[in-house]
Amino acid sequence: MSYSCPLCHAPLARSGNSYLCPQRHQFDRAKEGYVNLLPVQHKRSRDPGDSAEMMQARRAFLDAGHYQPLRDAVSAKLRAIKPEHLLDIGCGEGYYTHAFADEAQVTWGLDVSKTAIRYGAKRYPQVDFCVASSQRLPFADNSMDAVVRIYAPCNPQELKRVVKLGGWVITVTPGPRHLVELKGLIYNEVQLHAPHSEVLDGFTLQSHDALAYPMQLTGQEAVTLLQMTPFAWRAKPEVWEKLAEQTQFACQTDFAIHAWQRDAD
Repeated sequence: MSYSCPLCHAPLARSGNSYLCPQRHQFDRAKEGYVNLLPVQHKRSRDPGDSAEMMQARRAFLDAGHYQPLRDAVSAKLRAIKPEHLLDIGCGEGYYTHAFADEAQVTWGLDVSKTAIRYGAKRYPQVDFCVASSQRLPFADNSMDAVVRIYAPCNPQELKRVVKLGGWVITVTPGPRHLVELKGLIYNEVQLHAPHSEVLDGFTLQSHDALAYPMQLTGQEAVTLLQMTPFAWRAKPEVWEKLAEQTQFACQTDFAIHAWQRDAD
């Protein structure tokens, strides 16, 4: 199985270091091993995704093992499913993806960030990486046995289209008390995350697991973690300074892991 053309949706055939469709749309394979399937007309900005600095900070945080229990929990879900074809949406630099590849025969990593994908392709050759939009997945109908989506947005109709009947979507979302200590530095009144309410058309929720554990972070790790959150822009300069000065910062995680199975049409 290969990619489909993001412009006309026809199958792409590899020829040397290029992918071509019958309409002669061509996409070149980079020397690092990834392919860019994000046409300029589908971009929302000139260079979508995180900056190189943010990517490096996130990579250091993840490589320190703070989110490894989450990676292990999702890997266990995949081990039970035994997918042949697996897609990780919003894969970033591949921290989770390369571990998931141990549980599938073929694994794809997709992200809108070219910088992240380039790094992932260089570091994890066992994964097929592509720069692409999660709103227009460059894969054929009924082609995936499992899709993983950790915090990543995605067009639900695209999930329904690409996942095989009986296949799976594993999602990870914040639980109610996720990073509540960081929020306490920013908000006068902390609002807990709302309970899970997502509904995926064409899928049945088969399991819902909570994963929560404490973290002990250095000041710099806490700064990096705050940078990774969607509420970082609300933090005042004194919050960043206070965090950076900490020798230790205690913070709790709270993840919700959902397993959805594709219904028979």
